[in-house]
Amino acid sequence: MNRENKPDKPNVFRGELYYADLSPVVGSEQGGVRPVLIIQNDMGNRHSPTVIVAAITSKMTKALLPTHVSLGREENGLKQDSVVLMEQIRTIDRNRLKEYIGRLKQEQMARVETAAAVSLGLLGMGNTGRNSRTA
Repeated sequence: MNRENKPDKPNVFRGELYYADLSPVVGSEQGGVRPVLIIQNDMGNRHSPTVIVAAITSKMTKALLPTHVSLGREENGLKQDSVVLMEQIRTIDRNRLKEYIGRLKQEQMARVETAAAVSLGLLGMGNTGRNSRTA
């Protein structure tokens, strides 16, 4: 942070792709320097020293789930065809962000928003409708 209590990195915007260093990790978390998608709202992006991101993988062998959004490499500046993993959402310090890659189109962000809603249980998909624990 600089003297004015603002983040040192320039503003980032929802829908942008960056390389980010996600290490260290625990267990099955996505790690290393990899592309991420900024999914936090722009008000938070402007004022917070942290940013909410979704990990991106180029491993196309993963089963496509309702929480996955496919991205073609030619569309957004990515080096390889990739998948946004909306089940791999995390908050990171913006100093973890490295190089800017590109930006998603509106229709791609609409698919990301649907996948996020599925991941967070906002559409009812994957929910049993009951709590597995009893009080």
